[in-house]
Amino acid sequence: MRFASLGSGSGGNAALVEEGGTCVLIDCGFSVRETVRRLARLGRSPDSIDAVLVTHEHADHIGGVGVWARRYGTQVWMTPGTWGRRDLGELPRIELFSCHEPFAIGDLEVWPFPVPHDAREPSQFVMGNGAFRLGILTDAGRSTQHIEAQLEGCDALMIECNHDSEMLANGPYPPSLKARVGGGHGHLSNSQTAGVLERLNTSGLQHVVAAHLSEKNNHPDLARAAISNALGCEPEWVTVAEQDEGFGWREIV
Repeated sequence: MRFASLGSGSGGNAALVEEGGTCVLIDCGFSVRETVRRLARLGRSPDSIDAVLVTHEHADHIGGVGVWARRYGTQVWMTPGTWGRRDLGELPRIELFSCHEPFAIGDLEVWPFPVPHDAREPSQFVMGNGAFRLGILTDAGRSTQHIEAQLEGCDALMIECNHDSEMLANGPYPPSLKARVGGGHGHLSNSQTAGVLERLNTSGLQHVVAAHLSEKNNHPDLARAAISNALGCEPEWVTVAEQDEGFGWREIV
């Protein structure tokens, strides 16, 4: 199993998870043209995508989904609450899932779980192939026991480090936006993510990726330092998912 990112941040999000003959696009927050360009960088084309798996309805995650699905006929999976956002238009192949029930897309097993975020029915995922598991957690204002139970013992993690709390407090955002980002239904800070990692069994962790970094309220070095301190690893071992470049394929073996 392997995974990669097309880009991560408030300007757009999309990731790939691949196992055997199955390749799933998680979110599509870029235009179709930009998504195709970024896929090519990873050696993939639209006809290689078996499904789009949507986390929630915010534009930086779902902005390209409707056009993509209509142009390429790709199957789209989302929660009923996310599907309630009808300005997506008609989707030719829609599948609705519960945040509390696992399902399969081709060779990939998917365990969704709910997260506290200011969306209608947001979900994040653990993806597996029967031998290894990848945990994905972004767009959550806080962690919960249920979230950490899902991520426990994963072989790879892509986890949000949205902001440094001091940078957010002293940064340019208006008070209302600071309250939203730093609130319980906003985004995880570096220190919150470090706390999650300290509570998990990470002894078998092969990869860790800091994702969804704020360009104004964080810095890659701060995210790496928080994660490396929590894991007791070198900062260079931590991958940062960039807005423009994402990151290349990471193998879980």
